[in-house]
Amino acid sequence: MTSFKKTFLPAVGLLVAQMVVAAPAVTRLTPPSELFTSGRGAPIIARFLPDQRFDLQATIRPDEASKTITKVEFSINGQPLQLPTSLRDCAQGCVASAPKNTAIATVRALGLKKPGVHVFSVSATQSDGQITVARGNFEVMALTQGGQKIKNIIIMLGDGMGAAQRTAARIVGGGYAQGKVIEPLTMDTFPVTGMVKTSSLNSIVTDSSPGMTSYVSGNKNNNNEEGVFPDDTLDPFDNPRIEYLSEYLHRTQGKALGVVTTADVFDATPAGNAVHTSNRGAGTGIVDQFLDDRHLTGLSVLMGGGRKWFLPSTEAGSARSEKNDYAFSPTEPHTSLIASQWGANAGRMDRDRNLIGDFQAAGFAYAASKTALDQIDAKKADQLLGLFAYSNMNVALDKIDGRRAALKGQKGRVVDDFGLPDQPMLDEMTQKAIDVLAKKKNGFVLMVEGASIDKQAHNMDTERWILDTLEFDKAVKVAKTYAQSRRDTLVIVTADHECSGAALIGGSMVSDARLQELTRAGGVENLRDKVVGIYEKAGFPKYVMAPDGYPQTTDIDFKILVGYGANADRFEDWRSNELPLQDVQQPFVNQAPLKAHPADPRARDTEGHYEVTGQVPGNSAVHTATDIPISAFGPGAWSFTGVIDNTDVFFKLGQAALGGVVAPNFGMGRP
Repeated sequence: MTSFKKTFLPAVGLLVAQMVVAAPAVTRLTPPSELFTSGRGAPIIARFLPDQRFDLQATIRPDEASKTITKVEFSINGQPLQLPTSLRDCAQGCVASAPKNTAIATVRALGLKKPGVHVFSVSATQSDGQITVARGNFEVMALTQGGQKIKNIIIMLGDGMGAAQRTAARIVGGGYAQGKVIEPLTMDTFPVTGMVKTSSLNSIVTDSSPGMTSYVSGNKNNNNEEGVFPDDTLDPFDNPRIEYLSEYLHRTQGKALGVVTTADVFDATPAGNAVHTSNRGAGTGIVDQFLDDRHLTGLSVLMGGGRKWFLPSTEAGSARSEKNDYAFSPTEPHTSLIASQWGANAGRMDRDRNLIGDFQAAGFAYAASKTALDQIDAKKADQLLGLFAYSNMNVALDKIDGRRAALKGQKGRVVDDFGLPDQPMLDEMTQKAIDVLAKKKNGFVLMVEGASIDKQAHNMDTERWILDTLEFDKAVKVAKTYAQSRRDTLVIVTADHECSGAALIGGSMVSDARLQELTRAGGVENLRDKVVGIYEKAGFPKYVMAPDGYPQTTDIDFKILVGYGANADRFEDWRSNELPLQDVQQPFVNQAPLKAHPADPRARDTEGHYEVTGQVPGNSAVHTATDIPISAFGPGAWSFTGVIDNTDVFFKLGQAALGGVVAPNFGMGRP
């Protein structure tokens, strides 16, 4: 029988191929699966917690332009679903490759409680009676019951922070003596550390959107997409959704959500905890969703930059626009089911919305500066909004410089250029967020992002990302201190990806004064050959900490030197840059004084004529596919060991919150 199959089946396949006639085809099936894509049952791509909600969707292409899809039915494990199914065609707007009669069928907010691998299928009927069927699979992960259930989850996310970024911050902030660290980073004191694989659904190199959402949805997203699976429509807010950790734990346990960042709050990482969109740049709709869907996420704290999205379009500095807003039509089932099945707000086109006022009307205390933040009594405030910059906040180096200058009655070199010098540090925001959230009787999920570790690594601005890593570690200390005072809080420290391929190549062999002389002399023979000390010539750079906990200066003698493996072209002189690069997200970037900041890495450090040729095009360093560290503290920490996928983090958090902390099995099988 075996030999018969080997000779007969190919012949049958050839016969069938010769008899094939045109037929409708399913070109996309969601959730994504290898069963649909390649015919293999593994690996399982989409995984969910029991009763975690998600959407099913299929794109079906008729075989001729004159035909249409008239009926679609979804089934799971052979049983037809008894849920509303929307059916729309691409005449309403789809990707260019989809003909106008292409149909998109969607089932919203499905949730399954039974653990195991489930096979789902779609059956589509064409107007001439032809039927096409496609299958996919997904897994509902089992929870082990027993053990302590954690009350609070704190996710400390150093954007772009790979092992090199952590090490550089340790060298600068802690120092070394005969090869031993004098003062470790707080994140280094966490008892458990593992490694995380960071690829997205459509690339080995992730951007921040799926890098963050993998931790809080358990699923891969495409680059630039947040909390959704990809689809073929053009609407950035109608994609198939995946329920976030915040939504799931708010629905099942009543937990609150806090989001704190040094970036613009619309940015990929903060939005990737509460907002569902296929376009991470759709700022107006993103920030509106924060408030509009707080009943789903439990959002109680939101702090960072991004004031430009909250101001009416008529106000100077506003970026609100109907081009990136959202509104679900009540008469169009494809989007109206998002409101009716998910319970989401339908939204509206409201570029003149005063979103700060709406937050305040919803009971949020509002702070526009550090001074205002300090004045908020966390014992009385149940909800908090803080917007400290028009877009991204100033980085730690510049904020510290501004504070030191203010103590002397002077202006800061950079913060005064932005016009908002009174900005809090990340640890100060973290402390206030915890103070507000700690009163929540059902607990909370808090995400704290050190955003400009990534942004300044993109800029290859070494000292700025190092100090932002130190600022982030001070926020980690706040979280750890809170967790130490209790026995119900799990803290993880990780990143969404590594940025720039940072490499700690050694130390300077010269004093800062000599370095400046060599810069004036210029050229490779001076700025590379006479400066860069490798191996034993690197020594142990000795930074001196000021009372505020940051280096007195980053331009010390025999300083640390950093190279980049994912770099664009740049000039290098190894000294701290007086001004940061222009931030194109700032609304006043083309006006004085911000327009005087260097435009790109080839517009600074030119005096020394030492150009480092890049390995990537453009004018920015890029993300890499390198695994990144994850460290954990508190109940459940021991599950974050080994080399894990970024989506695994979600299920470990879910196990600790829903099933309880279980003992690690160290490779002895799935818990």
